[in-house]
Amino acid sequence: MADPSSYRPKPGQIPDSPGVYKFRDEHRRVIYVGKAKSLRQRLASYFQDLAGLHPRTRTMVTTAASVEWTVVSTEVEALQLEYSWIKEFDPRFNVKYRDDKSYPYLAVTMNEEFPRVQVMRGHKRKGVRYFGPYGHAWAIRDTVDLLLRVFPVRTCSAGVFKNAARTGRPCLLGYIGKCSAPCVGRVSAEEHRELAEEFCDFMAGRTGTYIRRLEQQMTDAAEEMEYERAARLRDDIEALKKAMEKNAVVLADATDADLMAVAEDELEAAVQIFHVRGGRVRGQRGWVTDKVEAVTTGDLVEHALQQLYGEETGDSVPKEVLVPALPDPVEPVQEWLTERRGSNVSLRIPQRGDKKALMETVQRNALQALGLHKTKRASDLTTRSRALEEIAGALDLDSAPLRIECYDISHLQGDDVVASMVVFEDGLQRKSEYRRFQIKGFEGQDDVRSMHEVITRRFRRYLAEKERTGEWTNGENASGDGAPRDGVSADGTSTEGAPLGNAALEGDTTGNAFAGNAFTEEDGRPKRFAYPPQLVVVDGGQPQVAAAKRALDELGIDDIAVCGLAKRLEEVWLPHEDDPVVLPRTSEGLYLLQRVRDEAHRFAITYQRTKRAKRFKASPLDEVPGLGETRKQALIKHFGSVKKLRSATIDQICEVPGIGRKTAEAVAVALAQAAPAAPAVNTATGEIMEDEEVGVSGTTTGSPEEPVTAGASHERRGQET
Repeated sequence: MADPSSYRPKPGQIPDSPGVYKFRDEHRRVIYVGKAKSLRQRLASYFQDLAGLHPRTRTMVTTAASVEWTVVSTEVEALQLEYSWIKEFDPRFNVKYRDDKSYPYLAVTMNEEFPRVQVMRGHKRKGVRYFGPYGHAWAIRDTVDLLLRVFPVRTCSAGVFKNAARTGRPCLLGYIGKCSAPCVGRVSAEEHRELAEEFCDFMAGRTGTYIRRLEQQMTDAAEEMEYERAARLRDDIEALKKAMEKNAVVLADATDADLMAVAEDELEAAVQIFHVRGGRVRGQRGWVTDKVEAVTTGDLVEHALQQLYGEETGDSVPKEVLVPALPDPVEPVQEWLTERRGSNVSLRIPQRGDKKALMETVQRNALQALGLHKTKRASDLTTRSRALEEIAGALDLDSAPLRIECYDISHLQGDDVVASMVVFEDGLQRKSEYRRFQIKGFEGQDDVRSMHEVITRRFRRYLAEKERTGEWTNGENASGDGAPRDGVSADGTSTEGAPLGNAALEGDTTGNAFAGNAFTEEDGRPKRFAYPPQLVVVDGGQPQVAAAKRALDELGIDDIAVCGLAKRLEEVWLPHEDDPVVLPRTSEGLYLLQRVRDEAHRFAITYQRTKRAKRFKASPLDEVPGLGETRKQALIKHFGSVKKLRSATIDQICEVPGIGRKTAEAVAVALAQAAPAAPAVNTATGEIMEDEEVGVSGTTTGSPEEPVTAGASHERRGQET
């Protein structure tokens, strides 16, 4: 626990101007971001007597080890910079709304030649009209199904559309009258776009025009004794009215507004938002947050507005935002919203009338959401806390292990040996910090040696970060063996620590996979291996635990606990202990360790299978310089198989479109040098496949391997671990 006076800025250092400040912990990780009209006054409030601080603020300032700030010109700039930093650093002490789902929108792709109506989630795209958000995707589909009777706009995917255009036959919706079938030319692109625009107008609330027009057409058809047409128009009118009933009018004058309500207690807060467009409630969404800092209702509203409109522009920000309490000060937030919309936005508290009545409804929803969340969350929080306490007690730790890292080794009969590192914080997965390793320090199968290598590489990186940031300044490394500090193994081929999907995972032998990206003083983000765990769990028994402990001892690290979880009897092994720790089968601590271990196994075996699949798909044609995937496929398609291609002459290879003589010669040389592949076997039937049945990758048309459920035991795959 740090003393705030140890890093308190000197008097006169802090400017009396607007700005944004960051508190960092001892590992240089940003733990809190705030803004202030006057940095001097705001920061001074954190360095008063600890007894006078709010308990959560006191926890934050004693966790922090330094503070820094950035001066800006206006409070609006401070608001924008605060939002950017919170998104970038994800500080643990800031208010973070947990939205448990991505809300669906009804989208019309007006940026396409033939606009399409569909359900969309995630980031909004330019040129697409959005309506919503809705609580459920099925609510959108029900509405669209009703409206397609009147506005038969395309809803099919690009593949279905192209296939219908190619065959000259529309899909089922085209036959039953719920699509105008522009794919086969029943309507022109201009006529279809007009239908899409009418659909958008109706969804935007301009409904009266279309209802009156259809009613007049129905009357005219009846007078002309076209009763079938009149009946069809009558059904269309009923469909539109039914669609309108799903969104009853709640505010007059076609009002566009968002209404926000907050329900809170000492520990948590729930936010509910109703989106009203054209006077109708088009969607509803909600968030829940832990109050990890001392905040008022106005502060919660400000954070919610940042979350809601931080990525929005234009009409996505309504003209009017109704809230239960105004941020202090309100002017910068209102000016920020105005900039996001491009025109004036009113941010106020409703006082009377329909808007106040609707706000009471939103408030009731917020109270219900908070109550429901606390019912679900109570047992979850209690269970996780008890699990961590049980682990601490069983392993004789000084405190609960808030950060747990687990390691597992995976291979197939000694080939493609890989390892995984998974991270749990506060008993929950932190997938952004998962890492994968290739074992390249030696060849063959040796789980103990592999575990030693992985632990060494991971914590060598940790010590290197401590040394670089000044936390550890000894000129020699902890092991005293002169080993490099950049995480490269003795043969210079380490690739650990790259984020998932990073090319450094596959064959990077430079040792510079982390250059410019590691945990730095400037960015403050704990990437790679810069943040230490309180507990290291290895998948295995005494040998693996001993290897992990030996690796830590060689690096001079003695403040990280190590244990292993053996699968056979689910025993917990500790270093230098002859007997395991046996936790009760009903223990929450054992259950958490099992979850951590199983997740590490799943992550490792997934990576190992990915590498094995890549190796199985290797082809002699891969060695031909300049021969891309398209020309490989052209060669196989032309000759039918690699075997026939191998027996072809250079002149015959040149007959393939796109293959010149120089490339043909290179192909012939590569195939001549490559040994013929072993006969392929269909593992589903045991039948030996003819070479013609094997594609360019060398894989068979049968099932290549039996699928295995994630987290299954090693025995289910024979030698695969």
